[in-house]
Amino acid sequence: MDGNASIKDRVPPGQRLTDGFPVLHHGDVPYYRDLSQWNLKIFGQVEEQAEFSYDDFMNLPRREFGNDIHCVTTWSKLDNVWEGIAVSTVMERVKLKPEAKFVMLHAEQGWTTNLPLEDFLRDTSFFGIKHNGQELTPEHGYPVRMVVPHLYFWKSAKWLRGIEFMVKDKPGFWERNGYNMYGDPFLEQRYDFD
Repeated sequence: MDGNASIKDRVPPGQRLTDGFPVLHHGDVPYYRDLSQWNLKIFGQVEEQAEFSYDDFMNLPRREFGNDIHCVTTWSKLDNVWEGIAVSTVMERVKLKPEAKFVMLHAEQGWTTNLPLEDFLRDTSFFGIKHNGQELTPEHGYPVRMVVPHLYFWKSAKWLRGIEFMVKDKPGFWERNGYNMYGDPFLEQRYDFD
């Protein structure tokens, strides 16, 4: 988010502004009754697999992030304020193998989305816990969602449960179903033919 950029410069082509926070997803919304059952697994091209319990993850240092978000369904929401955990904080506990070049985010119900490693590791990417001062609702990804604001928002997986580091790129759920493999909103990379 660049405070000096005009609103026009911040809204990608084909997008419309919203003050709301629309809810879009595939499948059922998970409602966690016992967070002792929640964990986050880190695996694939790592020297040693890691696993965070809910308490372990929530006790990591948090900070505030500000950004604009853009959904492939053409809405954009500006000036979001999040509380979350920086990717770099989690990566301090993970040693990647040199072959790791891509990431697959795994969420509840087998939902997945892919990212190049450098996009996952950006300073602007983080694990969201709160949005605009409120704990995430189940519909928006409670207890943890990925936030990758420079890509269309489907890349910001809700209900995150796993991070897989990969040698080669492969499509996640929406990518297998016609969405673009990368998803840059300013290039309008919505679908696989864009």
